[in-house]
Amino acid sequence: MKQKVQFRFMTIDDVDEVLHVDEQSFPNPWNRETFYNEIMHNDFAIYLLMVFNDKIIGYSGMWLITDEAHITNIAVLPEYRGMKLGEALLQTTIELAKNYEAKTMTLEVRVSNVVAQKLYEKYKFQIGGIRKRYYSDNGEDAYVMWVKF
Repeated sequence: MKQKVQFRFMTIDDVDEVLHVDEQSFPNPWNRETFYNEIMHNDFAIYLLMVFNDKIIGYSGMWLITDEAHITNIAVLPEYRGMKLGEALLQTTIELAKNYEAKTMTLEVRVSNVVAQKLYEKYKFQIGGIRKRYYSDNGEDAYVMWVKF
């Protein structure tokens, strides 16, 4: 990629493009109403967009509650994977959480998603627990991963 990706905060006008990323990334994507409520009504929610050539190619969402950041979603369009863009998105999300004075960060990840787990481990996340049958599409368990800053 000759041009750099850019990061910016999500607005309500971005919901349709973010829905597309979500639909391409997850078996049970969120719906328009969920994103709308996150942006318009959840005071804890912050959504970060990764943009390339004016196109949203990835996003992350997190809730900031006191000094804890909880990553709700992180996704990159399939055609942009394998280029370390997911890592750039995670790194930028972590830095944003630190800027908001978060002391810890947590997330859930499918037990089968070893690629994501390895990325999180690279940033010092550790498995702190398991949520049984967390994913509604197939009943798969999720690891709860944590990192302290």
